[in-house]
Amino acid sequence: MKQKKLMLLGGLSYLLPIIEEAHKLGVYVITADYLPDNIAHKYSDEYCNVSIIDKDAVLTKAQALQIDGIMSFGVDPGVVSAAYVAEEMGLPFQCSYKSACILQDKHLFRQFLSENGFNCPNAKGYNNIEDALKDVDYFNWPVIVKPVDSAGSKGVTKVDDKNMLVQAIGFALSYSISKQFIIEDFLDMVGAQSSADIFTVDGKLVYPTYSDQLFDSNAVNQYVPAIEIWPTTMEKQHQEDLNEQLQRLFTLLEVKTGIYNVESRVCPNGKTYIMEVSPRGGGNRIAELQDMAADQSLIRNEIMKSLFMPLDDITAPQYDGVWCNYILHSDKKGKLMSVNVDADFRKKYVKDERIIVKRGDNIAPFTGANTSLGTLFLRTETRKELNQIIANIDKYVKVVLS
Repeated sequence: MKQKKLMLLGGLSYLLPIIEEAHKLGVYVITADYLPDNIAHKYSDEYCNVSIIDKDAVLTKAQALQIDGIMSFGVDPGVVSAAYVAEEMGLPFQCSYKSACILQDKHLFRQFLSENGFNCPNAKGYNNIEDALKDVDYFNWPVIVKPVDSAGSKGVTKVDDKNMLVQAIGFALSYSISKQFIIEDFLDMVGAQSSADIFTVDGKLVYPTYSDQLFDSNAVNQYVPAIEIWPTTMEKQHQEDLNEQLQRLFTLLEVKTGIYNVESRVCPNGKTYIMEVSPRGGGNRIAELQDMAADQSLIRNEIMKSLFMPLDDITAPQYDGVWCNYILHSDKKGKLMSVNVDADFRKKYVKDERIIVKRGDNIAPFTGANTSLGTLFLRTETRKELNQIIANIDKYVKVVLS
């Protein structure tokens, strides 16, 4: 039987477990981007040099290589190209190219939510500063300014003072591929925001889940996720409401089968809000942790879906204990000397450790997912125990810079 070929867009370390699982399934893996030194290319079977944001160039390469499936797992810039190639070549993908364009553009997504009666903040998209400045009174301040097309909290600023709006817009534009940005009302939260990976089968939400996503108040960018915890402390009624909203969204977008990274929150008005939905696995190794904690494999099933292979029976997850994804980071810049994890702490609580930097690397302050130093997967028996660890994390984990 002919060996199946899977194209993965991107080359970051997030793809390593995808490659490993694909190889277990006997799949030939092609990684593709314009940076041949990226780590994933060292583990794939073939490297293809192409810009993953150039959908037609990716399509040309995919056709020449006669791929059987395509994914942009954990790699936000490649999602639209992956959807486009899948549609043009008749390959499986979570949704149509049109729906992927809506989900991947924060302005288009907010428009879609508003037009279809979902809870949604005041929001407008722009491609120039002048038009945005004319609309300052449209918003309920403070506001959030962000690129329409970036992930990992890159280019995001909360703005309290209207005089700081121009600076925030400039920051957002510096991270936007399309040079477009969105301004929206800042929504206060009750409890924690959620960021988690979910799964649909034939358009039905079969694997709903939510997390507690926490932030580091000492970080340069206080809106970059630093900690993610499963299971969530979100009240059951709010989880059920979000399940209903997500299912309605998926029905309207006529989605199919696959993984999605979803961010959501509950606000003081008692309403739940879908903040973002992306047809890909999330960054920060979210699917890896969920797979470890719930003894199901979103990663394997996403690969099999992409290659027309039969799926496992996927159900709502039940977590074995309390699990935490701790994002290793630094509040300062400097040269890395070491990342030290207490030996007793590691033995008792650390279930997986991945450090993606090495001694001598230049370390930047924590401004986005691209400045993380790696991840620790922690497990405790209770949330109280985990909360005590988090409150004293500096005792157990130290980033030493020179």
